[in-house]
Amino acid sequence: MQVGIGVCERLEDHDLTRARTGAVLVTGATGRVGRLVVDELLPAGVPVRALTRRPNRAALPAAAEIVVGDFNAPASLDAALEGVGAVFLVWTAPVDTAAAVIARLAAHTSDERRRVVYLSAPHQTPHPFFQQPNPLRGLHVEVERLLAAAALDVVVLRPGMFASNALHWWAPQIRSGDVVRWPYGAAETAPVDERDIAAVATRALLDGRHAGGDYVLTGPESLSQAAQVRAIGDAIGRPLRFDELSPDEFRRETAGTWPGSVVEMLLGAWRATLGRPAFVTSTVQEIIGSPPRTFYQWAADNAAAFADAGPTPTRPWANDR
Repeated sequence: MQVGIGVCERLEDHDLTRARTGAVLVTGATGRVGRLVVDELLPAGVPVRALTRRPNRAALPAAAEIVVGDFNAPASLDAALEGVGAVFLVWTAPVDTAAAVIARLAAHTSDERRRVVYLSAPHQTPHPFFQQPNPLRGLHVEVERLLAAAALDVVVLRPGMFASNALHWWAPQIRSGDVVRWPYGAAETAPVDERDIAAVATRALLDGRHAGGDYVLTGPESLSQAAQVRAIGDAIGRPLRFDELSPDEFRRETAGTWPGSVVEMLLGAWRATLGRPAFVTSTVQEIIGSPPRTFYQWAADNAAAFADAGPTPTRPWANDR
């Protein structure tokens, strides 16, 4: 197990840093992690601004100030950044405008450097699961380079496989039967609950002691994909069977609905990790002071979503932006 570099703390410990932080701008505020960061910040008494391109569809808490902005139009961020001391950054656009956006983040009128917590990926982690060709790798590398060169206090978060991928990938099959058809059942990952990612992000936003931190976030245990399916079956009270697909069968079943490059990246990542446990860190526990949620906990908390007959959008990769 890799030991992360962190500080155990509680939200009430942030009083000294809150006054310096000012308002917090959350980008990607309607996404899987950003929405939870908003929920974490509000009880801490922090003024929260939630950035969105479509405010009429945001469905965010009334206590959050909804501001309109678009990374594709960097000047649209100027009003949203006024009085902001910290930013949760989820890059949601082509990389072309990243330099102009990050220059605006660094143009802070206060004497304090602005704090930026960037939601990246573990592309630097030397585990084969994270070293396969990835269409997002180049984007993260460039954004991180620009952030490091700017006058900003930067924290980089690198979550691994999101636990909620199980919902997006497998729920449609589970709702219609007791079999999940999927490749590489023996491939092990350490799914991380997005609530734990949001909790870490909140501490990094509010506490300057994390400035310069670079944190890989995972769940607490390595589980095969077949074991994850069994855990969902336990949570919903129905035994589920994992039906192994060959890579070619998976390619055929996802043709026309998933980008081919993502399919090949996932197949390569699962194949590369066969025979070895997933990469697991203790960073979540060290930073928030409590153990990360297990996949079994996540499955129990989301059992109703696997039984609900409503549609679930499929997302081929872990980090919803």
